[in-house]
Amino acid sequence: MKLTIFSDYTLRVLMFLALNRDRLATIPEIAAAYGISENHLMKVVHQLARSGVIESVRGKGGGIRLAGEPESIRLGQIVRVSEGNAPIVECLSGDAGACRIAPACRLSAVLVRAFDALYATLDDYTLADLVRAPRGLKALLLRS
Repeated sequence: MKLTIFSDYTLRVLMFLALNRDRLATIPEIAAAYGISENHLMKVVHQLARSGVIESVRGKGGGIRLAGEPESIRLGQIVRVSEGNAPIVECLSGDAGACRIAPACRLSAVLVRAFDALYATLDDYTLADLVRAPRGLKALLLRS
């Protein structure tokens, strides 16, 4: 199983914002801290703002910040939203012709169970858990 880059960047943005609760952050600042593309982050930030997880302040001196407390942001919910509703395998797409062996295959049930376990584990953690020891992370992210 592999999460998309979009989900990875989504979690990174949230971690950065959780570490910098006392001020607004900018996309260029976050991109520089992680050494990643501003263009990719713009899409991530747009989706996070649209879903209400972060707030965006426009204009001079604007930026982004968490809309809620890190303790209330469940990782499973964030990853579910960022990964979207695409089926994990073709045979779960609802297209009867997607897989010849679907009527007799047990693989899809195993994969669904595995993904359910992944999300259940992610649901056990919040954004606060990722930034519980902020000193080391801040030192790495703010040195750029």
